[in-house]
Amino acid sequence: MNKPCIIIAEAGVNHNGDLAMAKELVRAAAEAGADYVKFQTFSADKLVTKTAKQAEYQKKNLQSGSDDSQYNMLKKLELTKADHYELIKTCNYYGIRFLSTAFDNDNLIFLMRDLDLDYIKIPSGELTNYPYLKLAAQLNKPIILSTGMALLDEIKETVELLVKFGVPRDTIYVLHCTTEYPALVSEVNLKAMDTIAEATGCRVGYSDHTMGIDVSVAAAARGAAVLEKHFTLDRSLPGPDHPASLEPDELKQLVIAVRNVQRAIGDGVKKPASSREIGNRAVARKSIVAAKSIRAGEVFTEENLTTKRPGTGISPMKWEEVLGQKAKRDFAENDLIEL
Repeated sequence: MNKPCIIIAEAGVNHNGDLAMAKELVRAAAEAGADYVKFQTFSADKLVTKTAKQAEYQKKNLQSGSDDSQYNMLKKLELTKADHYELIKTCNYYGIRFLSTAFDNDNLIFLMRDLDLDYIKIPSGELTNYPYLKLAAQLNKPIILSTGMALLDEIKETVELLVKFGVPRDTIYVLHCTTEYPALVSEVNLKAMDTIAEATGCRVGYSDHTMGIDVSVAAAARGAAVLEKHFTLDRSLPGPDHPASLEPDELKQLVIAVRNVQRAIGDGVKKPASSREIGNRAVARKSIVAAKSIRAGEVFTEENLTTKRPGTGISPMKWEEVLGQKAKRDFAENDLIEL
C-alpha cells in the first residue's frame, strides 16, 4: 500500500493580515481533513526592494492601479511572531499540523529552530537562492521544494546542493508547479512529475494553482507524495491569491477525492480483490454445457456443446480437451458437462 499523500491546505496570505481570519482558515482546513495548514512567513523589508513591482496576476487580482508596489502589498500581509504562536495553538485545538514558508534566512531559522516545524517548505522563488538553500540544508529537517518557473537542470542543481550540504535524498520532496494564478490546465504538464522523479531520485508531488480539484486528484493518481492547494474562506475577498483558491467545501471535496484515489491505487498485484469478487466468478463466467440432448456414449462435438453461465462446471478453457470424448451418461440441453 502506498504511503498516504500529505495534503497541505495553503492558506498563504489569504488571511489578508487579519489574525482572526487566519484562525478561521485553520478551522476550515482542519474540518476539510487536510494534514497541514500552511501560511507564509516574511518581512517585506527583507523580501523585496521598495521599487519591486507586482506580478501581472497580482495587479489583476488586486486591481492595483498606480500602486503596484510589491512592498506595499506584502507589508499589509505580514504575520508577527506572536501571530505564529497563536496559530499553532489554534492548530493544536482543531487537530491539524501547522506549516509555513519562510522567505528569508532569519524567518527560516525562526520557523525551524524556534517553532520546530515538521518540514522546511522552500517556495519556487527561492529555488536559486544559494545562501537560503545552504541554510535550509543545515537545519536537519525534511524539505518540500516547489519548482514553479524552473528548468529541469535548475531543479537538479538545487537538489544536489541540498544533498551536498547534508539533506538525505529520501527526505526531499520535489513539487512540480506552474507559477500562474490561476494556472491553465493546458499548461500543467503532470508528466513532468515523472521526469523530475527520474532526474533527482526524490519523491515528487504537486503544488496546484489551477481552478478546481481535477488536476490535484490526477496528480494523486500519478503518485504524488505531497499535494499543496491554495484555499480561502471566500474567493471574492480582496487579495492577490483569493481568486485562484478553493473555498472550504471544495477543499473538503479535494481531500475526500484524493483519499479515495489513494485507496484505489493499491499495491499493483493483479488478483481478485476479495472473497466477494472470487464468488462472482460462478455468476459471470461460463461452463461447457450441452447444446442439445446428448446420449450416453455419444462423442462430444462442436455441434452438441456450447458455453453458458454459471461458471460452476468445466471451464471453456478445456474446450479442446473435452471435444472427442464420449459422454458417460445422458445429458439434457443446458446440463453442465461432466467427464
